[in-house]
Amino acid sequence: MTAYYNEHDPYAAQWLRNLMAAGLIPTGVVDERSIVDVQPSDLEGFVQCHFFAGIGGWPYALELAGWPRERGVWTGSCPCQKLSSATRGRAVAADRWPAWAALIAASRPREILGEQVAQNRAWFDRVCDDLEPLGYELGAAVLPAL
Repeated sequence: MTAYYNEHDPYAAQWLRNLMAAGLIPTGVVDERSIVDVQPSDLEGFVQCHFFAGIGGWPYALELAGWPRERGVWTGSCPCQKLSSATRGRAVAADRWPAWAALIAASRPREILGEQVAQNRAWFDRVCDDLEPLGYELGAAVLPAL
């Protein structure tokens, strides 16, 4: 098994297992714990690690793009509720970036891909502040939904 998937929602976690069974994403382990409970040692030996994996958008996109399954990468789509204008002040999920940033700092993956809503530039500035001191080069692009 080459891939690690972190997804706490049981429905989405089963979706990932179905995609693996169909050969559409790399086989691996689906960890249904919250990211705050994941330790760096839990990730040892995995080539690809997908956090906030949802229904497999990142690993599937990598497959479509021809990304080799044996090429290491970490992906993540941190929950955006706190940043999205759609929540309009309602109670939302806690910020999970600090937990993912700690795993990145401890494990130092070579390549990281992520996405976030474009509503709040301060969030990306925070990511840069956390990762640039570790030697990462970062870039961003606004991609409209069509």
